[in-house]
Amino acid sequence: MDDIFDSSLNLEETHFKEGYDEGYTHGLISGKEDATQVGLKVGFEIGEELGFYRGCVDIWNSVIRVDPTQFSQRAKTGITQMEELLHKYPLMEPENSQVQEIMDSLRIKFKIVSSSLHVKLDYNGYPKSSAEANDIQF
Repeated sequence: MDDIFDSSLNLEETHFKEGYDEGYTHGLISGKEDATQVGLKVGFEIGEELGFYRGCVDIWNSVIRVDPTQFSQRAKTGITQMEELLHKYPLMEPENSQVQEIMDSLRIKFKIVSSSLHVKLDYNGYPKSSAEANDIQF
């Protein structure tokens, strides 16, 4: 007789466990999908910023090749250090412990070089809308 009533008494607990298991499985699947989207977005933003710095270094190096007296020795040293940091950045190892340290060093070095060149350059990221793109002044 106890067996008949046990299933009725444990009905709420059984449904709770089934709901928990289904929710947990659904959470794992949707969590992986969300993590993929966030990873792509963050990876794109980092690549975009690195590309901005690479472009600046390439332009500055072109100026140095054309006219080596155009920049001070301090600016040339900073540009060289930025280039070394860009080469050192572990593109294929996003979980490398040095990623954030290198990126912070790059940002600081960029500000120093820009300041020594008397150029006001800021990396603000890619415009998020067409209205923001129209606000860019050349």
